[in-house]
Amino acid sequence: MSDESLRRTSLYEQHAALGARLVPFAGWEMPIQYKGISFEHQAVRERAGLFDVSHMGELELRGDKALELVNSLVTNDIARAADGQATYTCCCNEQGMILDDLIVYRRSAWALLVVCNASNRAKIAGHFAAAARAVCDFEDVSDGTALLALQGPRALGILSQAGISLDPSTVTTFRFAPGTIAGIQCLIARTGYTGEDGVELFCAWDDAPALWRALLEAGNTYGIEPVGLGARDTLRLDARLSLYGNEIDETTNPLEAGLAWVTKLDKPPFVGQRALRSIKENGLRRRLVGFEMTGRGIARHGYPLLDTQGVPVGHCTSGGPSPTLGKSIGLGYVPLASSALGTELLVDCRGKKIPAQIVKTPFYKRT
Repeated sequence: MSDESLRRTSLYEQHAALGARLVPFAGWEMPIQYKGISFEHQAVRERAGLFDVSHMGELELRGDKALELVNSLVTNDIARAADGQATYTCCCNEQGMILDDLIVYRRSAWALLVVCNASNRAKIAGHFAAAARAVCDFEDVSDGTALLALQGPRALGILSQAGISLDPSTVTTFRFAPGTIAGIQCLIARTGYTGEDGVELFCAWDDAPALWRALLEAGNTYGIEPVGLGARDTLRLDARLSLYGNEIDETTNPLEAGLAWVTKLDKPPFVGQRALRSIKENGLRRRLVGFEMTGRGIARHGYPLLDTQGVPVGHCTSGGPSPTLGKSIGLGYVPLASSALGTELLVDCRGKKIPAQIVKTPFYKRT
């Protein structure tokens, strides 16, 4: 039964017509699956999948100090990015703990788009708005912006079939450009959250249903499938992509979360920089690792991780069966001394201690 307090994207009627199972997620009524999580997961790996991610937050900052302002709030160095380049980054508090992970789209030094997680929209919008006051223009454009993700090895072919105004192959990884698809104005970004090639498409809220239908029709001969948040989660786990509220939150810092690569401690000052320098100098106490189950069992968020003597050493942040790999995998925090590849662990699966082993990540990488 629908909860009337939940928000719906402009694609709600499309999801309902396709028989999606709709569930509450971050204040929204969203499709968790259509034909099944494993089926949709494999469709993205082998062909293409279309996602509605319009619940995400979009924030625009404009003005001659916009770049400087955004750069002061994130760990990566947006000043080093080119116009038309997207940058993955973290936004931290003064203690160096993660408020959210973001993608910053640099249109120019005077115009930037920041995309945040749905669950953190109010927090991040408030954080950026407060910092921007009297410095540059700030606008939360989330309510007028829809976001679709087309992911998989056949994604670019589907874009061409749908009628795209530019050669999609010219928009290279983590670059973006304005254009039209099926006559609909879009911002076309070569980004995603699945470990596959593909694009994320920003358009006006009311244009999303027409764009959704056009892409499904164009993808018919390519084997496209609509994909829910369930497969989005298994796909990102394969690729070792962090999920806010699981791997990262306000109790974790980017260095222990494996995000040192987006944390430029030598860039101009940013919020949390001093704390993160101190954390690095003093040495990490724990680290996020990937593991695979060597016994019969499935790791889930929150399950305790134990050493081989049964002593608790950490916890699982995400876990489940991988349809691609045919095995159960997981991510979790363990002490630095217990984080080496090959280290044996036990996962406390509701009282049953199931063997696991720390392995190299990402678990899956496309060839």
